[in-house]
Amino acid sequence: MTYPTPEPQSQSSWDKLRPSQREVIADFQTGWMGISAVPGSGKTFTLSHLAADIILSGNLDLDQEVLVVTMSNSAANNFAARIGDLIRADDMLPGMGYRVRTLHGLAHDIVRERPGLVNLANDFSIIDEREAESIREQVALTFLRANPGFFEAYLNPDLSEFKRDEVRSRQLPRLVKDIATSFIRSAKDREMTPEMLWQRLDALPAPLPLAEMGCLMYQEYQRSLNYRGAVDFDDLIRLALAALRADPELVWRLQDQWPYILEDEAQDSSRLQEEILRILVGSTGRWVRVGDPNQAIYETFTTANPYHLVNFMNHPKVLRKNLPVSGRSSASIIKLANRLIDWVREEHPRPEVRDALYLPHIEPTGPGDPQPNPPDNARWIFFSGKLTPQGEIDAVIDSLARWQARQDELPESERETLVVLDLRNDRGAELAQALRKRGLDPVEILGTTTSTRLSAGALTLVLRALADPMSPSKLAKAFDVWRRSDRGDESAQPLAKRAAKWLRSLEQVEDYLYPQNERDWLAGTGLGETDPEVYRLLLEYREVVRRWHGAALLPIDQVILTLAQDLFTEPADLAIAHKLAAVLRQASDNHPNWSLPDLSNELEVIAKNQRRFLGFSDDDEGFDPDRYRGRIVITTMHKAKGLEWDRVYLLSLNNFNFPSGMPYDVYFSEKWYIRDRLNLEAETLEQLRVALSRDEYDWYEEGKATEEARLDCVRERLRLFYVGITRARRALVVTWNTGKNGDSQPALPFVELQNFWESQF
Repeated sequence: MTYPTPEPQSQSSWDKLRPSQREVIADFQTGWMGISAVPGSGKTFTLSHLAADIILSGNLDLDQEVLVVTMSNSAANNFAARIGDLIRADDMLPGMGYRVRTLHGLAHDIVRERPGLVNLANDFSIIDEREAESIREQVALTFLRANPGFFEAYLNPDLSEFKRDEVRSRQLPRLVKDIATSFIRSAKDREMTPEMLWQRLDALPAPLPLAEMGCLMYQEYQRSLNYRGAVDFDDLIRLALAALRADPELVWRLQDQWPYILEDEAQDSSRLQEEILRILVGSTGRWVRVGDPNQAIYETFTTANPYHLVNFMNHPKVLRKNLPVSGRSSASIIKLANRLIDWVREEHPRPEVRDALYLPHIEPTGPGDPQPNPPDNARWIFFSGKLTPQGEIDAVIDSLARWQARQDELPESERETLVVLDLRNDRGAELAQALRKRGLDPVEILGTTTSTRLSAGALTLVLRALADPMSPSKLAKAFDVWRRSDRGDESAQPLAKRAAKWLRSLEQVEDYLYPQNERDWLAGTGLGETDPEVYRLLLEYREVVRRWHGAALLPIDQVILTLAQDLFTEPADLAIAHKLAAVLRQASDNHPNWSLPDLSNELEVIAKNQRRFLGFSDDDEGFDPDRYRGRIVITTMHKAKGLEWDRVYLLSLNNFNFPSGMPYDVYFSEKWYIRDRLNLEAETLEQLRVALSRDEYDWYEEGKATEEARLDCVRERLRLFYVGITRARRALVVTWNTGKNGDSQPALPFVELQNFWESQF
């Protein structure tokens, strides 16, 4: 089957395109095209115009569509709206002739066609990432309970027995859960079931204990999914590919339905995702892949790899194009980003990582461009002062306060957008809390908002008191939560402190809560005469706690709602409590054996910002920085991808967060309590690779994978720095800190770009 060449759209629409964008559309005729698009080059704009051109050219039959594939729901919505607007301008109905799907949405469509092909029931369900993580946590704990001595050979021999106990109880569960996550995702990307893996492991001449641990947890994880009749997001991709391989008729029908496939953010595609699209394209379809290998920053969290796109672009069958012109940033910021590319490619002290960044350079816009670069005021600053982590936050807040004061004096239309970017959610949460203490009100795009964390934290402390009703300290902490409104009332604070002190002095809690005959602790204190205000407060609290104890027998969602009525008065807090109640009810339904301590642990995870709590952040369906002009936005560098602000702060550019492969660098994934600085996640995946290798001389060598993981981390952090820089339109502020131990140094790319800046001005 052949297709005629698309005709361009109306002249008015064509005039809005840059020359490089027009070239992409004009040169796309048959076969495959790979487009390298720099930040701010308008790749979504270009791909939308290309889709509209194909639709308006009349090359599609009535039952055919252009398939546009992207990574996120917000991007899919953006594409659908843009294409709809373009074809509506030519009097076509929006929604006709195109389909926009995320890769997981596309996989879901394929599996739903015939779930029996991949041994699924017609009513199979999909668990979200929060529930999947909860299952992996339980799997990890189960493994540790069943194998208490497994990690003794991996622990640092210099640890004291006290430290070993702490590691066993607090550190290892988190590490093993992370290992389970990486192993399961990697195994599924390799299309291996637990049964297939056991066959390979059993046939090996010597055991691979880390791989065997991973396989045990994978097996238990899949058993949990099967019990629920569910699949996870990684299963969707794997099973969609299996369905296509099993049903040639389905493949033929989909190939005919989607003769054109346009893929966005292709640098974030995994091997299996690429293979699904390759099958759908077939030998006659047309395939356009757009992406930027320099913005591949999700390798740590997924099985994505930018080399899939790089290899595609270098294939002789592929017509390669660039979108190098960007109107996002000022000329100085563009120079800075391009210098980072050149330094990495030509001068990085570790030659192995010089492939982290790719050409082309970013080019500024030319005369008459519809989206010109902002004026260049050279407002970017490398703060070279040696700051502690707290000192860095204090310095940044001082700068933000001055900016906020200037913004408040301007009309809303003249205000700037601003973001503070750091690596981790908890650091952003710390900054948000400090800003509020200074009277500033930031917008958070973190795992959870401050209000959610505070509400979850308050409920966690009370649940812990109910789970351990004989603990005076937990009863006192619950009292602090109940009376936390007194913290803003100087006259009420002394009374609450005196009452809490008495509670902490309790020896037998039941003598206070449920006195019998002569065992009445409160009456025996004499407070009725010596401090009647405290006496009345403790009497009131006793009645409240008794009510809580009665509610503890109810289902967990009703427990939470009962507590919320006593703890919260603000409508926003009560709304959050209702959402938290629903989350815990779902967790309880999924884990019937969970008790109050388990459920309070689940709440604590949300309170500590260790897991994203869906429904309380703007990035659930896309975030628009321009809605928050004159406001301070806080997010992570990963979440900022695809967005832009007038002024950007990049925090914590030290050699711990951004290592360069130097002997003195320390890596987050190499835990202090593991011997020889081993990265056990990487070592486990290496044992998985060896188990699946067909080369009899390919065997596991301890430490080799750790070194490779270091280099991969260096590559990803270089790209992350590039992404951070290219979020800025007009101004950029970059700082570093000495780390929690006080021995971190400025990252090498920080030093290089600072020197470059000083040489330019």
